[in-house]
Amino acid sequence: MSKLEYTPIEEIPKIHEQLRRSFRSGKAKPIAYRKEQLLQLAYLVKDNRQRFRDAFLADLGRPSGEADLLEIDPTIGEIIDAYHAVEKWAAPEKAAFHHMWFAMSPHTRKEPKGTVLLIAPFNYPLLLIMNPLAGAIAAGCTAVIKPSELTPAVSGLLAELLPKYVDQDCYRLVNGALLGLQWDHIFYTGNGRVAKIISQAAAQYLTPVTLELGGKSPVVVSPDCDLMTGARRILWGKVANAGQTCLAPDYVLVPRDFQDDFIAALKRAYNEFFPTESPSPTNMSRAVTEQHTRRIKRLLDETQGAIVFGGQVDIENRFIPPTVVKDVKGDDALMTEEIFGPVLPIVPVSGIDEAIEFINAREHPLAVYVFTRNKAIKAKVFDNTQSGTAVANEVVIHMRVHGLPFGGIGPSGAGYSTGKYSFDTFTHFRATVDNPSWIDTLVMSARYPPYGNKIKKLNKMQAQRLPARPGARVSPWRKFRLWVVFAVLALLTREGWRRLIARH
Repeated sequence: MSKLEYTPIEEIPKIHEQLRRSFRSGKAKPIAYRKEQLLQLAYLVKDNRQRFRDAFLADLGRPSGEADLLEIDPTIGEIIDAYHAVEKWAAPEKAAFHHMWFAMSPHTRKEPKGTVLLIAPFNYPLLLIMNPLAGAIAAGCTAVIKPSELTPAVSGLLAELLPKYVDQDCYRLVNGALLGLQWDHIFYTGNGRVAKIISQAAAQYLTPVTLELGGKSPVVVSPDCDLMTGARRILWGKVANAGQTCLAPDYVLVPRDFQDDFIAALKRAYNEFFPTESPSPTNMSRAVTEQHTRRIKRLLDETQGAIVFGGQVDIENRFIPPTVVKDVKGDDALMTEEIFGPVLPIVPVSGIDEAIEFINAREHPLAVYVFTRNKAIKAKVFDNTQSGTAVANEVVIHMRVHGLPFGGIGPSGAGYSTGKYSFDTFTHFRATVDNPSWIDTLVMSARYPPYGNKIKKLNKMQAQRLPARPGARVSPWRKFRLWVVFAVLALLTREGWRRLIARH
């Protein structure tokens, strides 16, 4: 199995400068080149599916079916989406028609930002590096990938394969200190503590930064929901990848008199998931490190809630079974930080209003989930909270929905990724106009001194008419007169054509 090795310190500035030279040469800009590199990236994953499965098993204990579902197939899909759409995404866009400016051919050019740095997390070490890399390639950037040291099998495999599939003049994997160098964009996925360090380093060069972070994503459960479906989906969101997912449901807010019903449904779902054998490192992912395992054990040891099932932590094997804790209060140890493990606290509340108040008293999460059949409840939760995403009757998988942005707000992140949003992240939208000389003959010469009545006419032409003041009575004639003018012009034009045809 491939091993991740540190890049020699003296080589890192040389790699950085080589990529900047490649960008300045324009090598990465042609659409044909971008598509070729994207296709190679997709084949990198496809050709080595089993090797990636083995690497995920080594690093995270992840079963092969889960590896395909959560990471390998979504990664290939994301890259191929970019491959098919890059030409459309990169095409210049015309500005909306305006009578003052249309002759100047106003357009928006889509230009790559330059040489970018992509820093990967441990929990999805393939998907969450390939997604931004596909966006950077599609945008025409050159890029450095910094993989996670906590997943050495996956990161080592990427280090081995990347030079065999993509152009090393433009895309390199580096394991070492990179923040002291100047980048044209930094894309980081991880936690808030490291995000602050990255942001401070980026500020030295005023480098734009995209942060994909996390937070404690709440689930609001209403008694009118489809109980068993909701229980399965919520528990799956905690079991998948051993809960090491930034979008995992972190805790559940449920009415007090419905808590026991919800817990009974969770127990049934648990028995469905593991009908013949208990959860173990053979049928469920593990924590990434012993340190991470100890942290979750500490939270469980300190909780004042009651453990319903699970709770036995095996530090040596880095294994934590699915664990549900009921009667958790807002100041409990389990509520002090993002859990990032298969432990689900149940927080009883009086109802939807208290659930919303509970959410708003904390930092904006990456996702807010609500399980209900009632449209009014969905709207109430979404309209009165803030989060990166708002999802009804589902968890986690919305990141794969095509055409939607993925990103946080405030402490849960800044900026967006996936699909065109990833392309946009690494793209500079450059405005351009081309004003012909004859425009001055018609109207624009009025801008030149000496000023007089002519500039008043120019200003009147470009001035916007304000709507009537709030509460003011609007004349029906004012409302419809524009349509009358259009109708008269249409009739006159029609009559003019008739006369012209009659003469000939």
